[in-house]
Amino acid sequence: MGNSMKSAAFLIESHLADASQGSSNAYYDLGVIYSTGSDGVAVDLIEAHKWFNLAALSGHDDSKICRAEISLDMTAREIAEAQREARSWLQENIRRAA
Repeated sequence: MGNSMKSAAFLIESHLADASQGSSNAYYDLGVIYSTGSDGVAVDLIEAHKWFNLAALSGHDDSKICRAEISLDMTAREIAEAQREARSWLQENIRRAA
């Protein structure tokens, strides 16, 4: 694994740890990473939409704009999948917190 891959994995893990604590900024940052393919991460609009959706639900205003913008490049099925994944992520993390 090259340094850039290790760096990307560390960055994702760091944001995921913060997201599991309910950080709307971490949700947003993950959305940006997946929507732009930054830091060596492949572009994944479904994953990006999921994180922007979670950020929007947490009151992060910029994420609403980003979610709307990437939705223009997604099919209805992809959006539905992203929404399912967001609900699933919330349910898993609510269970862990309980």
